[in-house]
Amino acid sequence: MVRAFILINTDLGSEPELHPQIKKIEGVVGVWQVFGVYDMIVEAEAESDQKMKEIVFSRIRMLKHVRSTVTLSSIL
Repeated sequence: MVRAFILINTDLGSEPELHPQIKKIEGVVGVWQVFGVYDMIVEAEAESDQKMKEIVFSRIRMLKHVRSTVTLSSIL
């Protein structure tokens, strides 16, 4: 099992629109809007590194208003 925390930079003010979209993604277990360098933090779990890459690259990064991500992952 792989767990990751994905730090997201968004377009200004788009967090309320993105929050429900990200929450619906399979593997996402938590979504928080935060203040500071990053705008949102997402916690995700997947069965493998490949599945986690799909969550980050094919789902989260493809959403409109996501400008960049940093993924911090660990193997459980």
